[in-house]
Amino acid sequence: MPVSCGLCEKRAMLKRPKTGGALCKECFYNVFEAEVHQTITSASLFKRGETVAIAASGGKDSTVLAHLMKLLNERHDYGLTLFLLSVDEGITGYRDDSLETVKRNQQQYELPLKVVSYKELYGWTMDEIVRQIGLKNNCTFCGVFRRQALDRGAMMLGVDKIVTGHNADDVAETVIMNVLRGDIARLQRCTAIVTGTEGAIPRCKPFKYTYEKEIVMYAYFKKLDYFSTECIYSPNAYRGHARTYLKDLESIRSTSIIDIIHSGECMSVSVKKDVKMPTQGTCARCGYISSNELCKACVLLEGLNKGLPKLGIGKPHKARLALGLTNTTGTTSTSGSQRKEGCQSCSCRRHPYAVVNDTSGCKKDDGHSKDDPTATDSSIKQEELGSNFSTVGAVGDSAAACGCNSEVQKGPCASTVGVKALCGKDDRNTPCACKRGEAQTNKKALGNSRAVPDLDF
Repeated sequence: MPVSCGLCEKRAMLKRPKTGGALCKECFYNVFEAEVHQTITSASLFKRGETVAIAASGGKDSTVLAHLMKLLNERHDYGLTLFLLSVDEGITGYRDDSLETVKRNQQQYELPLKVVSYKELYGWTMDEIVRQIGLKNNCTFCGVFRRQALDRGAMMLGVDKIVTGHNADDVAETVIMNVLRGDIARLQRCTAIVTGTEGAIPRCKPFKYTYEKEIVMYAYFKKLDYFSTECIYSPNAYRGHARTYLKDLESIRSTSIIDIIHSGECMSVSVKKDVKMPTQGTCARCGYISSNELCKACVLLEGLNKGLPKLGIGKPHKARLALGLTNTTGTTSTSGSQRKEGCQSCSCRRHPYAVVNDTSGCKKDDGHSKDDPTATDSSIKQEELGSNFSTVGAVGDSAAACGCNSEVQKGPCASTVGVKALCGKDDRNTPCACKRGEAQTNKKALGNSRAVPDLDF
């Protein structure tokens, strides 16, 4: 027996994934559009007279977003000036085809289009980056570069805001990923419907509460022109595991997606106030917003340009130290205490990233001095970096205490980047060159043969 529409008694054509209600096509259109309009107005996403860039990739989300933004802007008189903004990542067989869809959408919706490319902005395409980095961490590069490319393109257009097609599934996946990673900073802002307010151009998510399946249904029944092929480099992305988990939950309980979003909103409010959050600033090199001396894009680019792409993956302070990036004061940029180039205690410069605040002089005598022509300077050679740092960091063949005036430590401290001191400080206030950790500061002599752990960047 045919099922009737729950709103108009006509024959139902679909079952809403979000609520389970049966609807005909016309009622589904009306409900879908009304919910997006309600999201826009309740959050006051726009003001009359603003210029808005629609992030257009040619996929289902951005195509439906462009269609609805034009439709609702005219129907409800938002008073907005709309543009399409696309990013060409340089992925052969994927982005070049999707951009053709975007160009057709430009003609269909009669909206101006601006395309910015990775090659134009960074000098690299994603195809070239993948040849350098492989398929494991390529999404890190693409995500960082695309976010900055959108902002730069929006600045070229002089827009007030950017709207993106992030839907409820995307937001829920991000909540799960941040919980699994213990990323408090991102957890606080990942559920916000407007982000980037501290930067130059805010970003809005009109589809925050809209299910991906309903977006697909709307595009299908409306016969919208969109590109449906998945990125050829994305199957190995970490987000894919969160997506699979979320789909399994949705098959059991259809409200799981909205429930996770609401849980993320509650967690972001209940985060302890004493948790130290990153301080927003600007990149010393390119001027883009960053919580570090250099933004992530500049760190990644520096690694690519130096032939060391993997050094941009992982903790940022390790990457900056290994690349020898310095801030405007000439000292190596760090997220913690200020670091000086060279082993200031023994003046041998054998460890360009050793840090010692006590410059009273090292008690060692290994035949090196700051004037030694064989001393290593502040830039590490590529062959010394690699994936195994076991050869980096020994203070000297016959080193005694490493400048800390300790009477406990009788062997080398085996300093290296990213680990804390093993030698026993007499005052425990001055960090040793390697900062290997206060939990081990009272250990006795270790000997020259102690292995230095590998560091994973």
